[in-house]
Amino acid sequence: MFPSRTLCAAFAMSVFAGGAQAEEVTVFAAASMANAMADIETGFEAASGHDLIVSLAGSSQLARQIQQGAPADIFISANTDWMDVLERDGLLEPDTRTDLLGNTLVLVAHGPDLAPVQIGPELDLAGLLGQGRLAMALVDAVPAGIYGKAALENLGLWSSVQAQVAQADNVRAALAFVSIGEAPLGIVYATDAAAAPDVSIIGTFPAGSHPPIIYPVADLANRDTLAEAAFMEYLRGPDARAAFERQGFVVLAE
Repeated sequence: MFPSRTLCAAFAMSVFAGGAQAEEVTVFAAASMANAMADIETGFEAASGHDLIVSLAGSSQLARQIQQGAPADIFISANTDWMDVLERDGLLEPDTRTDLLGNTLVLVAHGPDLAPVQIGPELDLAGLLGQGRLAMALVDAVPAGIYGKAALENLGLWSSVQAQVAQADNVRAALAFVSIGEAPLGIVYATDAAAAPDVSIIGTFPAGSHPPIIYPVADLANRDTLAEAAFMEYLRGPDARAAFERQGFVVLAE
């Protein structure tokens, strides 16, 4: 549930009337949101007068930093599990968690305009790799890697390629391996692939092959400011929606 529109509107009025000073809002966001968050940072700062500080990394890394007391105000995770961890730890502001975005998992290859493949149990993924590596985010910690491993296991492909997986700290790093040709293939989000001109999406993983890809957002319980409420409200507005949709996200929050 997002903070009330009345609260945010009152805050915005006080800012523009000179009744409140601009504040900083620190957002910890999944690395796969890099392009969208750049647009949102510009838009929110122009609309609110506040400074938005965005820290991007793998959701697991960010969650652990929050557990250790990192001074973040808002957390946007690339899966629900890490948000669940913080909620169990009592680190979320009550009633602020909501599902913000959805995404799609894809197989990418180095180079433009490559022939597509049908991803299913019959795919000869090992044959496509040859002696090359399959770039993935950390398969036991980072959401994109967890989803990717789950999909490969469900399709019966994991055992044939496990030894050739090159793991990266986050999904953008995995994409970079493919983009520069260090790995011929990689498993990333569709939104990441759209941001890289040197890769092609050659297949989309069936939705049922992995858990739903959901990005939850929540206000953290370390402090509570009107600026945070303003940002949470901005996330559900038309400008943020447009920024997310330009990058290929499915906006879940209303």
